Amino acid sequence: MKPKTTLLCSIFIVMMSFSYAQKKGSSQSIISGKVNISKYHSREELDKFQKGQLLDLYIERIEVIVNILPNIAFATKPGVTMASLGIPETKDNRRALRENIDASETYFDKAIEFQKTILPYSDTTDLIAAILFYEETLKSLHTYDDFNRE
Repeated sequence: MKPKTTLLCSIFIVMMSFSYAQKKGSSQSIISGKVNISKYHSREELDKFQKGQLLDLYIERIEVIVNILPNIAFATKPGVTMASLGIPETKDNRRALRENIDASETYFDKAIEFQKTILPYSDTTDLIAAILFYEETLKSLHTYDDFNRE
């Protein structure tokens, strides 16, 4: 009788841990993926970079922008969930969020595929200007809250 009780208790504990793990992971962050860059640059610094390095910086900035800008009405930093915003976590809302995240990932993958093929033909000066523009856009996210009226 004792082995049956031990087995049943063990199964119960395992089932509880699985259900807890599922509930814990159910609230997904609205902003996912890469959300910051390692460093902002000056034109003088970028002028010293090889074109391959510039291409990497350009792509890194696109990734951050694709992950943040479409969602700034909700959040500008990762970790914000539907629950933390007071949005009901219904099946439809979770599906919509998942579809949005999937669409962003698909867009980013296709955009990068295109960029890696075509971007090497761009003029280095234009590439530097685009990197600086993207960096200024990302810096402006730090002031986004200034536009919120409470």
